[in-house]
Amino acid sequence: MESDSNEPLSFTCKEVLLVPGNVVTKVWELAEPIAKDLGLSIWDITFQKEGADHYLRIFIDKEGGVSIDDCVDMSHAIDAPLDEADPIDCGYCLEVSSPGAERSLVRDEHFAQYIGEKVMIKLIRPVDGAREFRGKLVDYEKGNITFSSNEGKTLVFNKKEASYIKADDFDDFI
Repeated sequence: MESDSNEPLSFTCKEVLLVPGNVVTKVWELAEPIAKDLGLSIWDITFQKEGADHYLRIFIDKEGGVSIDDCVDMSHAIDAPLDEADPIDCGYCLEVSSPGAERSLVRDEHFAQYIGEKVMIKLIRPVDGAREFRGKLVDYEKGNITFSSNEGKTLVFNKKEASYIKADDFDDFI
């Protein structure tokens, strides 16, 4: 956004949404030390508009799993710092939750953590007539994924070619 004058630029909530990293980065900087003090880690943070509402979602994790009390504690602990820092210039709903058993892998550290583990993949374009695969994440380097399907097929693709890549941990809970 450029300005022909020397006046400072202002941004509306709609404009902030166009660059989601700004809000997410600011909230991450606030949330990470709070989560650490609570014995938690931040899995991911998203800021999205859904219909007429905006949602700030903080996904927390910890060894052994996240309880509802962990979510409540994080929500209470982050509330005042968010109000004070005021990184979002519009109304929003704060949600704190676990990333879940079928958590989305989106950050480089997620992929590094899940090498050798079961994942589910949905590709944007089909490979040999199929778009959805289950198997193991074999390797991840600079956005490039090597995956071995349960049917023995090896796929190599960039993560931008996938609609989603999720942990396939659900069987562990049955």
